[in-house]
Amino acid sequence: MNKLPDMPKIVIDTREQKPYKFKNSIKAALCAGDYSLVGYEDKVTVERKSKADAYGSLSGRVDKKTGRNNRERFEREFIRLTSYEFAAIVIECSLKSFIKPPRFSKLNPTAAINTLISWSIRYNIHLHFAGDRRHGMAMTHKLLRHYWRNKILYTKEGDSGNTTDQVELHTNNKVVNYENGGVITTAR
Repeated sequence: MNKLPDMPKIVIDTREQKPYKFKNSIKAALCAGDYSLVGYEDKVTVERKSKADAYGSLSGRVDKKTGRNNRERFEREFIRLTSYEFAAIVIECSLKSFIKPPRFSKLNPTAAINTLISWSIRYNIHLHFAGDRRHGMAMTHKLLRHYWRNKILYTKEGDSGNTTDQVELHTNNKVVNYENGGVITTAR
């Protein structure tokens, strides 16, 4: 069986205030999100939010430093994430915990949940409630790893206007072609 090459280093955005500690990582400025992969910075990103940060980002409050409305800024972040092949937001709490707003927040939790769900559907951004910070870190790593593994294992041809729908799966010394609904297996 062919061994997969090592996953690229995880890129942690230099502006990330409470970064996860990944063994194989570097810090660099990202255009959007908090985490990506070296060589895939324009393809995949994960935005991390604590519960308090998510509520703060969803509120209509004006940020004292920037003078900007937090909610509008957060929606613009969703819009920026649409340019990626894969983008996700990982929230470091459970859904059950999220419906209990932080003490400082006057935002109705139903409105907060409805906004996150609506924006995730409107902008096609994956939304994950990870349970807590430790599981948020694990979820972020798994999302990046699975994105990369799928990029390595599955190569799609025909993106340049070719109408052939061909996907190859490279595994167990075989190439399995799924072409126009049929399966053709060849030994490597």
